[in-house]
Amino acid sequence: MPEDIAGSEQMLANWDRNVQERAARYQEMATRVQGMTISERSSDGAVELTIGSNGILQHLVINESAAGRRMAEVSAEIMKLLQRAQSRIPELLQAAMAETIGTQDETANVLFNEAKKNFPAPPPEDPPPSPYNRSNELNFRVGDDAPPSRPTPPPPPPRRRPPSDDDDDFGGQSVLS
Repeated sequence: MPEDIAGSEQMLANWDRNVQERAARYQEMATRVQGMTISERSSDGAVELTIGSNGILQHLVINESAAGRRMAEVSAEIMKLLQRAQSRIPELLQAAMAETIGTQDETANVLFNEAKKNFPAPPPEDPPPSPYNRSNELNFRVGDDAPPSRPTPPPPPPRRRPPSDDDDDFGGQSVLS
Protein backbone atom coordinates (compact mmCIF):
# COMPACT_ATOMS: atom_id res chain seq x y z
CA MET A 1 0.00 0.00 0.00
CA PRO A 2 2.73 2.54 0.76
CA GLU A 3 3.88 2.21 -2.85
CA ASP A 4 0.45 3.29 -4.09
CA ILE A 5 0.48 6.36 -1.86
CA ALA A 6 4.00 7.28 -2.94
CA GLY A 7 3.00 6.85 -6.60
CA SER A 8 -0.09 9.01 -6.13
CA GLU A 9 1.94 11.72 -4.40
CA GLN A 10 4.47 11.64 -7.23
CA MET A 11 1.67 11.84 -9.80
CA LEU A 12 0.12 14.84 -8.01
CA ALA A 13 3.50 16.55 -7.74
CA ASN A 14 4.12 16.07 -11.49
CA TRP A 15 0.64 17.34 -12.31
CA ASP A 16 1.14 20.40 -10.07
CA ARG A 17 4.54 21.12 -11.68
CA ASN A 18 3.02 20.84 -15.18
CA VAL A 19 0.19 23.21 -14.26
CA GLN A 20 2.66 25.72 -12.80
CA GLU A 21 4.91 25.54 -15.89
CA ARG A 22 1.95 25.94 -18.22
CA ALA A 23 0.65 28.91 -16.24
CA ALA A 24 4.10 30.53 -16.40
CA ARG A 25 4.23 30.04 -20.20
CA TYR A 26 0.75 31.56 -20.60
CA GLN A 27 1.78 34.49 -18.41
CA GLU A 28 4.90 35.02 -20.53
CA MET A 29 2.80 34.93 -23.70
CA ALA A 30 0.30 37.41 -22.24
CA THR A 31 3.13 39.76 -21.25
CA ARG A 32 4.67 39.60 -24.74
CA VAL A 33 1.36 40.14 -26.50
CA GLN A 34 0.37 42.99 -24.20
CA GLY A 35 3.58 44.85 -25.03
CA MET A 36 3.24 44.48 -28.81
CA THR A 37 2.47 47.41 -31.05
CA ILE A 38 1.96 47.54 -34.78
CA SER A 39 2.70 50.61 -36.88
CA GLU A 40 1.65 51.42 -40.43
CA ARG A 41 2.48 54.35 -42.70
CA SER A 42 0.83 55.48 -45.91
CA SER A 43 2.89 55.15 -49.08
CA ASP A 44 3.32 58.94 -49.30
CA GLY A 45 4.10 59.25 -45.58
CA ALA A 46 1.18 61.62 -44.97
CA VAL A 47 -0.46 59.36 -42.35
CA GLU A 48 1.15 57.19 -39.67
CA LEU A 49 -0.53 55.20 -36.93
CA THR A 50 0.25 52.71 -34.17
CA ILE A 51 -2.13 50.22 -32.57
CA GLY A 52 -1.81 47.98 -29.54
CA SER A 53 -2.15 44.21 -29.61
CA ASN A 54 -5.84 44.67 -28.78
CA GLY A 55 -6.35 46.57 -32.07
CA ILE A 56 -7.01 49.93 -30.41
CA LEU A 57 -5.42 53.01 -31.93
CA GLN A 58 -2.63 54.34 -29.70
CA HIS A 59 -0.99 56.97 -31.86
CA LEU A 60 -2.00 58.86 -35.01
CA VAL A 61 0.04 61.38 -36.97
CA ILE A 62 -1.30 63.31 -39.95
CA ASN A 63 1.67 65.09 -41.49
CA GLU A 64 1.58 68.49 -43.19
CA SER A 65 1.86 66.79 -46.57
CA ALA A 66 -1.80 65.76 -46.15
CA ALA A 67 -2.92 69.40 -45.98
CA GLY A 68 -3.78 69.61 -49.69
CA ARG A 69 -5.84 66.43 -49.72
CA ARG A 70 -9.59 66.16 -49.22
CA MET A 71 -10.60 65.11 -45.70
CA ALA A 72 -12.51 62.13 -47.15
CA GLU A 73 -9.26 60.87 -48.70
CA VAL A 74 -7.33 61.35 -45.45
CA SER A 75 -9.97 59.56 -43.37
CA ALA A 76 -10.15 56.71 -45.90
CA GLU A 77 -6.35 56.40 -45.70
CA ILE A 78 -6.52 56.25 -41.89
CA MET A 79 -9.14 53.49 -42.00
CA LYS A 80 -7.15 51.53 -44.61
CA LEU A 81 -4.00 51.72 -42.47
CA LEU A 82 -5.94 50.76 -39.34
CA GLN A 83 -7.38 47.66 -41.04
CA ARG A 84 -3.97 46.73 -42.40
CA ALA A 85 -2.38 47.05 -38.95
CA GLN A 86 -5.17 45.11 -37.24
CA SER A 87 -4.92 42.32 -39.81
CA ARG A 88 -1.34 41.70 -38.62
CA ILE A 89 -2.44 40.94 -35.03
CA PRO A 90 -3.14 37.21 -35.63
CA GLU A 91 0.33 36.59 -37.08
CA LEU A 92 2.02 38.37 -34.16
CA LEU A 93 -0.14 36.45 -31.71
CA GLN A 94 0.77 33.19 -33.42
CA ALA A 95 4.48 34.06 -33.24
CA ALA A 96 4.19 34.82 -29.51
CA MET A 97 2.34 31.54 -28.98
CA ALA A 98 4.94 29.54 -30.89
CA GLU A 99 7.72 31.00 -28.72
CA THR A 100 5.93 30.44 -25.39
CA ILE A 101 3.15 27.84 -25.26
CA GLY A 102 3.50 26.18 -28.66
CA THR A 103 1.13 26.02 -31.59
CA GLN A 104 -0.25 22.57 -30.71
CA ASP A 105 -2.01 23.88 -27.61
CA GLU A 106 -5.80 23.75 -27.99
CA THR A 107 -6.34 26.99 -26.10
CA ALA A 108 -3.72 28.71 -28.26
CA ASN A 109 -5.54 27.61 -31.40
CA VAL A 110 -8.84 28.96 -30.06
CA LEU A 111 -7.18 32.31 -29.30
CA PHE A 112 -5.55 32.42 -32.75
CA ASN A 113 -8.80 31.58 -34.56
CA GLU A 114 -10.66 34.22 -32.55
CA ALA A 115 -8.02 36.81 -33.49
CA LYS A 116 -8.34 35.87 -37.18
CA LYS A 117 -12.11 36.30 -36.94
CA ASN A 118 -11.86 39.67 -35.15
CA PHE A 119 -9.05 41.04 -37.32
CA PRO A 120 -9.51 39.71 -40.88
CA ALA A 121 -7.25 40.52 -43.80
CA PRO A 122 -7.92 43.95 -45.27
CA PRO A 123 -9.59 44.22 -48.66
CA PRO A 124 -7.17 44.25 -51.60
CA GLU A 125 -5.75 47.63 -52.38
CA ASP A 126 -6.89 49.41 -55.51
CA PRO A 127 -4.18 49.87 -58.13
CA PRO A 128 -2.94 53.46 -58.41
CA PRO A 129 -4.90 55.42 -61.00
CA SER A 130 -3.35 55.54 -64.43
CA PRO A 131 -2.59 58.96 -65.88
CA TYR A 132 -4.56 57.76 -68.92
CA ASN A 133 -7.66 56.86 -66.98
CA ARG A 134 -10.79 56.83 -69.17
CA SER A 135 -12.41 59.48 -67.01
CA ASN A 136 -9.55 61.82 -67.91
CA GLU A 137 -9.70 61.10 -71.66
CA LEU A 138 -10.52 63.83 -74.08
CA ASN A 139 -12.35 63.06 -77.30
CA PHE A 140 -10.81 64.89 -80.27
CA ARG A 141 -12.80 63.14 -83.00
CA VAL A 142 -14.38 65.48 -85.51
CA GLY A 143 -17.32 63.33 -86.46
CA ASP A 144 -18.85 60.07 -85.45
CA ASP A 145 -19.96 57.35 -87.79
CA ALA A 146 -23.08 56.74 -85.74
CA PRO A 147 -25.94 59.23 -85.85
CA PRO A 148 -26.49 61.17 -82.65
CA SER A 149 -29.01 59.55 -80.36
CA ARG A 150 -32.29 61.32 -79.82
CA PRO A 151 -33.27 62.23 -76.30
CA THR A 152 -35.99 60.07 -74.82
CA PRO A 153 -39.26 61.99 -74.58
CA PRO A 154 -40.72 62.37 -71.09
CA PRO A 155 -43.55 59.99 -70.17
CA PRO A 156 -47.07 61.33 -70.71
CA PRO A 157 -48.80 62.82 -67.68
CA PRO A 158 -51.17 60.51 -65.81
CA ARG A 159 -54.73 60.50 -67.08
CA ARG A 160 -57.44 61.88 -64.86
CA ARG A 161 -60.76 60.16 -64.43
CA PRO A 162 -63.69 62.02 -65.86
CA PRO A 163 -66.04 63.51 -63.28
CA SER A 164 -68.79 61.18 -62.21
CA ASP A 165 -72.37 62.04 -62.98
CA ASP A 166 -73.45 60.03 -59.97
CA ASP A 167 -76.46 61.62 -58.29
CA ASP A 168 -75.82 61.47 -54.56
CA ASP A 169 -78.70 63.77 -53.52
CA PHE A 170 -76.38 66.09 -51.61
CA GLY A 171 -76.51 68.85 -54.20
CA GLY A 172 -72.75 69.41 -54.13
CA GLN A 173 -72.81 70.01 -50.37
CA SER A 174 -71.11 68.05 -47.62
CA VAL A 175 -73.04 65.35 -45.83
CA LEU A 176 -72.01 66.92 -42.52
CA SER A 177 -73.47 70.34 -43.19
